[in-house]
Amino acid sequence: MGVGVIESLATSAGSAGGRIADPSVLASAATGIVKFIERQKGDVDQIFGNAGMSPEMVGSPTLQLSLSSYCRLFEESARLTRNDNFGLWFGNSFDTRDLGLVGYAALSSPTLGDALNTLVELFPLHQQSSSISVVRSEDGLARLEYRVVAPQIIERRQDAELSLGMRLNLIREAMGSSWAPEEVHFEHPKPEGWREHERAFGAPVFFSQPTNAIVFRPQILKHVMPAADPRLMSAMKLCLERLSERRDVRFSITDRVRSAVRARLPEGFPPIEVIASELRLPLSTIQRELHYDGLSYSTLVENTRRDLALSYVRQRQLSFSEIAFLVGYSELSAFSRAVRRWTGLSPRALRAEVLRNHG
Repeated sequence: MGVGVIESLATSAGSAGGRIADPSVLASAATGIVKFIERQKGDVDQIFGNAGMSPEMVGSPTLQLSLSSYCRLFEESARLTRNDNFGLWFGNSFDTRDLGLVGYAALSSPTLGDALNTLVELFPLHQQSSSISVVRSEDGLARLEYRVVAPQIIERRQDAELSLGMRLNLIREAMGSSWAPEEVHFEHPKPEGWREHERAFGAPVFFSQPTNAIVFRPQILKHVMPAADPRLMSAMKLCLERLSERRDVRFSITDRVRSAVRARLPEGFPPIEVIASELRLPLSTIQRELHYDGLSYSTLVENTRRDLALSYVRQRQLSFSEIAFLVGYSELSAFSRAVRRWTGLSPRALRAEVLRNHG
């Protein structure tokens, strides 16, 4: 099997069936990436070319980028600079002011709690098809949770790491540069250089979690923001609201089901009844929408497993047993049969071919 076939398998579930939206993100979220790539001795033109973007596009406070291309930009940056933790350190060095309108709106809030609430309120206007929230855990701790929910964006590790780094820097505006959270969670598997994550955040880091999150004590929410400015905050909110007149992106029910399935795969094959309950949708509605999109529920789960498995197999540090667990197989033999069904290759042969073509 040639690499072109493998690549097409890796993206087919995102385009076969379902009305896939094309969400966007403001270009300010990539401010400084050109210089960061250059410091890593990367080829800026090649990286941007592979992502389908021009270096001149990044940094603008109002220009909209495709979120898929944005995530691909950081995945390609990590691959071609051979810095697997590219997104981690980019986010760690990111100045919240460079985030543009939403950054200044948060920084000019009265307290840290207001800043995070402002971020949550305005983030859909900054970045579409993504979820961000502040929630209280049963243990009394607070969590700033973030994840891309666009189901067609399979590889999004670098985005998760840089995004939590950006959120960390916002909190440190109020708490000081030495502040550290209680824990940090990532939805992707543990990478080889995971100890760098604990150094970057100054806290224990856990992987293969249900979502990405910074865990902290809620008392810090009362801290005053040093650059509080109600007039500036109002002005930034108004600017973002005007930008929100752009094309609205709404997920189909099929997209929402696919995202929910992805999050639950490590628990095994998620029953459709569980997904329906989580999404608060009638079972009949889900089945009808999947039928309209030419899918059965089992096919959607199979496609989601396949896409994730083909992404994970490129990560040398993951054993095949770990990958099998992450995509919902309790036994390695069942995973091996699935890989042969998808690609005609054994997991070992597939990994060898992928690594030979992708380096």
